Amino acid sequence: MKKVFAAMTAALMVLSLTACSTGGDSSSTSSANSGSSSEPSSSQAALSGTVSMSGSTSMEEIAKIFAESFMETNSGVTVDVQLGGSSVGVKNAQEGVTDIGNVSRDLKDSETGLKAYTVAIDGISVIVNKENTVNDLTLEQIAQIYTGEITNWKDVGGEDMAIVVVGREAGSGTRGAFEEIVGIVDQAKYAQELTETGSVKTSVETTKGAIGYVSMSYVDDKVTAVKVDGVEATEENAKAGTYSLKRPFIMVVKEGELRPEVQAFLDFAMGDEGQALVAAKKLITIK
Repeated sequence: MKKVFAAMTAALMVLSLTACSTGGDSSSTSSANSGSSSEPSSSQAALSGTVSMSGSTSMEEIAKIFAESFMETNSGVTVDVQLGGSSVGVKNAQEGVTDIGNVSRDLKDSETGLKAYTVAIDGISVIVNKENTVNDLTLEQIAQIYTGEITNWKDVGGEDMAIVVVGREAGSGTRGAFEEIVGIVDQAKYAQELTETGSVKTSVETTKGAIGYVSMSYVDDKVTAVKVDGVEATEENAKAGTYSLKRPFIMVVKEGELRPEVQAFLDFAMGDEGQALVAAKKLITIK
């Protein structure tokens, strides 16, 4: 009898242990399944949508480079870059026509309802034709040339040749910044008022007596960037403050909360990756 009781007790213990083991496995499996089925957080969700920009032609190149690089790592976002000039960029941003307005000058007091993000600093080069022997002008001489007080290159040390004054159209950020720095706002007398920075460069390149102004990054060996008050027009001198002709590159948005893709794009432009692109294009970084 004792042997039978012992056998029954042993069998009951085996069944109890088996039940506990099975219950533990079920609990573990349930917990694992619960963890694997959890949804990703919203912060991990990929960006999507369209970021639209318009405005400064001087900012076209850097804006497009920002756009291309941003889209490479954010395939769900399309960044569209349109032009029109700084004043158009301001107006479009104010009215919500585009998400971002590109403005290559300081905002005017009348341009309200906007938040501005400086993404780069641009030096402005005063350029002359390669055949021109003049390679250094004072800020005062530049002002006198653009207001019509000086009309011949011989009066600033060059040959006897009429000066052809070339610049941008009214509303251009480059023109606004140039005239403000030189101190000739609404006083300049242009022989040619052109709608794009590239057109100014081409005109000076093909006209022996021409003088113009362009973003420093546009200068190549087809034109001569003159010194201003003896200081060369270089990125280093502009950043050091010794070269006086420089202006901000600003992206403006309408005040209020931005869509995630728009804010992410602005953060990218001002961050390390964006500023590396700024430096690569020979613009002045904000850091």
